[in-house]
Amino acid sequence: MFTYLNPLVDIWLLVVRFFVGLSMETMSELSSNSSSPAYAVEIRNLVKTYRSSFKRQTFRAVDDVSLSIAAGEVYGLIGPNGSGKSTTMKVMLGIVRPTEGECSIFGISSDRSGSRRLVGYLPENPYFYKHLTGAETLKFYGELCGLRGKSLRAKVEELLEMVGLENAADRRLGGYSKGMLQRIGLAQAVIHDPQLVVLDEPTAGVDPQGSRQIRDLIMSLKERGITVVLTSHLLEQVQEVCDRIGILSKGRMVREGSLEEMIAVEDQTEGALKRPTEGLLKDIEALVAKHADEGAEIIRVGNPRTTLERLFIEATSETESASGNPKPRK
Repeated sequence: MFTYLNPLVDIWLLVVRFFVGLSMETMSELSSNSSSPAYAVEIRNLVKTYRSSFKRQTFRAVDDVSLSIAAGEVYGLIGPNGSGKSTTMKVMLGIVRPTEGECSIFGISSDRSGSRRLVGYLPENPYFYKHLTGAETLKFYGELCGLRGKSLRAKVEELLEMVGLENAADRRLGGYSKGMLQRIGLAQAVIHDPQLVVLDEPTAGVDPQGSRQIRDLIMSLKERGITVVLTSHLLEQVQEVCDRIGILSKGRMVREGSLEEMIAVEDQTEGALKRPTEGLLKDIEALVAKHADEGAEIIRVGNPRTTLERLFIEATSETESASGNPKPRK
């Protein structure tokens, strides 16, 4: 029986084979790096320059970016359009080679085939065969990854349950919603048990309920010890799931670090009171000690938090100002 293959799907299959193929050289690389590396992803002084055909001009998409992502954490890479996120991600995936600098995945250079076996990838707009069911789709990608027989069937069942699509396993993808397609895409990204999963805009075009389901799936990957790197323009979701973030602007890393530390307002302090009386609210500083016998106590004292959205705008506006462009209106 002849089956027509969509050219876009054929390209996607080549990408899958590119990531899951293991040669004897790959096995040698993995065994030589058997000791646990310090980081899941380590990028040092990354520079990527593209040359245009017009007057042979060059454009620096990524400019001296460095970052380290610990194993098992969720890392958010955010920035405005054209900031260098996609190029950095492509270097991480081994699709693009850096002009300068280096990138390693669990101690293996990202341009080596051994690193790709450790990575699962969900692009922003994955393209699947619409005539296949959810179970057939995962079986198909599992076979591309070398799974067979009982182990493949068990893996398909496990992943369908993980993404909450066991009741839609026999439904064709042509009848799936956008959120369901993203979840089946997430399942195929982890079918070969990668140690690192890269998600490009995983909730793009997904309704709030589907977005929440994908957020929960990201947290479940973290609970399983899988490192997650994601890009998203939905900053509220990034703030909910990420341990650390990096903000790119004009190809440079303008902010990077722990989310809790980065959204702290350093020049302010806030306190939370338990069972305060009306009199205590009138003059908190003077009365806290006096009303201790009434059960009032300070639960927490620390820095109030800004929002990731506000931090993002401030960080990228600084870069715009330095380059001579006006700051956006608040």
